[in-house]
Amino acid sequence: MSGYLSGVLAILGINVIFAYSIYITAATGQLNLGGAGFQAIGAYACAILSNELGLPIYLTLIFSAILGGAISFLIAFPVLRTKGVYMVLATFAIAEIVAGIILNSDFLGGPTGMIVNNYIETEVVLVVAIIVVFLGFYIMSTRIGLAMRAVHDDEAVADLMGVNKRAIQVSAFTIGGSIAGLSGGLYALYFGFIEAQYFNANISIFVLLYVLIGGTQTAWGPLLGASFFTLIPEALRIGDDWRFFIFGVIIVAMMILRPEGIVTRDALDRVWSKLFSRKSNV
Repeated sequence: MSGYLSGVLAILGINVIFAYSIYITAATGQLNLGGAGFQAIGAYACAILSNELGLPIYLTLIFSAILGGAISFLIAFPVLRTKGVYMVLATFAIAEIVAGIILNSDFLGGPTGMIVNNYIETEVVLVVAIIVVFLGFYIMSTRIGLAMRAVHDDEAVADLMGVNKRAIQVSAFTIGGSIAGLSGGLYALYFGFIEAQYFNANISIFVLLYVLIGGTQTAWGPLLGASFFTLIPEALRIGDDWRFFIFGVIIVAMMILRPEGIVTRDALDRVWSKLFSRKSNV
C-alpha cells in the first residue's frame, strides 16, 4: 500500500468514527456543533497518557473514549435544556472553551502543539472504524435506537409511548462524546502531533455536514457522508485549483436534490424490497 493511499484511508477511518459521534446525537434530533472540542479532549488525553505515563496504545484509546464520554455526560444536562439554534450555539461555545484552555496551557503545549510518542498504523485505524460502524448499526437496532428515533421523529409521541426523553438524549450525547474522544485519540496516535488550531470550528462544521449530507435517518448516513467528504476531494485533485469549486457545486446539488441526505429510510426500504423481490424471482 502506497503512503498516499495509506494516509487517505487513515483519514477516512478517523472521519467515519468522528461522523458516528455526531450521528448518535443527531439521531435524537439534537445538532451538536461541538464535535471538535470532544475530539480535542480525546487527542490530548491520549497524548498525555502516552507521553507522561507511557501507557500502551490500547489503554490510551480506552481512556480517551472514557474521558470524552464522562465530560459529555456532565455537559449534557445543562446543554440539553436548550433546543434548536440555542443548542448549536451552546455546543459550539463548549468547543471554543476547550480550544481556549488548550491554547493557554503550557502543560498542553499551548499554541505550539504537542508531539505524541506512540504511533499506530493505518490498519489499526481501519479496524477501530469498522468496530464503530458495527456499533452504530447495533445501537440503532436495539430498543435504545428505536427510542432515539421516536424522540427524533416526535417528542410528544415518544412521551406517550413511555420513552424517557431526557435519559435517551443524555445517553446519546454521552456515547457521541465517547466516540469523538476515541477519534481524537486515533488522530493523535496516527499523526504523532496535535495542536489546538486543528480542532477548530471548521472541523465541527464539516463533521456535522458529514452526517447531514449522508442522512440522519439510518446508520448508513454517517458512513456514506464521511466517505463522500473524504474521498471526493481526493478524486478531484486532477482538477487542481478547480476541485474545491467543483466539490462545492456537488454539495449544493446534493442539498437541493437530497435535502434529507443521501440515504433515507424510504430509499433504503425501496432498495431492500427490490433486492428481496429479485431473490424471490430467481
